[in-house]
Amino acid sequence: MFVTTCVRSSRNRVKLMGLTDFLKQEFSFITGNYRILVISWVIMDLAMEMPNPNFQKYVVETLQGPDMALGLIGLANFLAMAAVAFPGGYLADKYGRRWLITTMTFGMALSWLFFAFAPTWHFILLGSIVSSLCLIYQPALFAMVQDSLPPERRGMGSSIIQLIHGTFNTPGPIFAGFLLWQFGLEWSMRIIYLLMTTLYVTAALWRLRLRETITNGEPIRFRYFISSYPKATRESINVWKKVPKSMFWLFVVQILVTFGMSLTQVINQLYAVDVLGITLEQWWLVFIPLLLTMVVASIPIGKTVDVFGRKLPLILGLCVLGTAELIFAYGDFLTIMISMVLFGIAQLLIMSSAMALATDLVDPVNRGKVVGFRNFVRYIMMGFGMLLGNYFFIQGKGMNLPQLPFYIALGLVVPALLVILFLVHEPEERVGMLKSVGIS
Repeated sequence: MFVTTCVRSSRNRVKLMGLTDFLKQEFSFITGNYRILVISWVIMDLAMEMPNPNFQKYVVETLQGPDMALGLIGLANFLAMAAVAFPGGYLADKYGRRWLITTMTFGMALSWLFFAFAPTWHFILLGSIVSSLCLIYQPALFAMVQDSLPPERRGMGSSIIQLIHGTFNTPGPIFAGFLLWQFGLEWSMRIIYLLMTTLYVTAALWRLRLRETITNGEPIRFRYFISSYPKATRESINVWKKVPKSMFWLFVVQILVTFGMSLTQVINQLYAVDVLGITLEQWWLVFIPLLLTMVVASIPIGKTVDVFGRKLPLILGLCVLGTAELIFAYGDFLTIMISMVLFGIAQLLIMSSAMALATDLVDPVNRGKVVGFRNFVRYIMMGFGMLLGNYFFIQGKGMNLPQLPFYIALGLVVPALLVILFLVHEPEERVGMLKSVGIS
């Protein structure tokens, strides 16, 4: 008996060591800048999802925003993001990633104070613009992530980002529901935005550890934000002559998907409460299955993208997205929760495979400009998508057709699928990893 027990114990230790070695091998790429960014996302994500469940009611009811307030805020938000997309990508490629990322994270942290102390909905509008202008660092952020991931780990790397977002966003809606119960709509939202300010400042301090990955040796100066705009615009447009055609068609798909999703996201709470009869106390609960799905499915989906390629997950993701839109449009409390699970799966499939494929197709020196151009167009489309989604919802209610934004979003899935099927192709040889300082 004693001998048998010892043998079993020895076998278990061997299995444990084997599992440990396997995990070390699978996640050995989480080092250097990538690890620093992952930790900063953990800090930021603790509060990021908190305002989302009740933001629409906060603007419309507490701050007395007009019928089109949500659409106008969304439009201003994304037009501001579009305005900085070109210089953001250009400056990231020319002068480096680090300065933009660290400085503008501090700016974003302070922008949440507009939301926390807003006396009217106009301050939400102003805060959204300030926050979006600070996102000039976004191309630098994505470029630094891409710089830091080896080709064979790009699907896993993008999915880990989604895993981090899902895991640490998950408590947000629960905490928001608790604050709503304790303090009511107005003060729960003000407390949430103060927490966001604190956590974003902490993340900004942590990001000071980042090391530069690409630079011409010249320090970036504030005047470059203006003087570089014409050249940044030209180079961000001309870069499409240097990248494969599949990258352009992938960009088209991303635009169609984000425009369609923005049509419904701007009014999903109002639609659920006013049309489907979901109570305000129930609404925050539907975010929990969405975020849990991001946690559970992110690693398997990332591994799938690395093993089976990028195109198949893209196609599957679009099919799941269309199904989720249809279920939500005619849902009740239970089926909305199911649709949220499907939204999470669709988002993981589309984002992980699209990011991995874009990295496979584009050389490191052009990634910032490609991301900058893509973001410029995507943000404009999302801004007008939110404005139109708000408008279609109001007009649809008048025509007894409040589902109109969902119908349009569902219709956009079809051309996106056709583009992926016939015009997007994976490269025979993937672009390699950028080797430079700051990557270990």
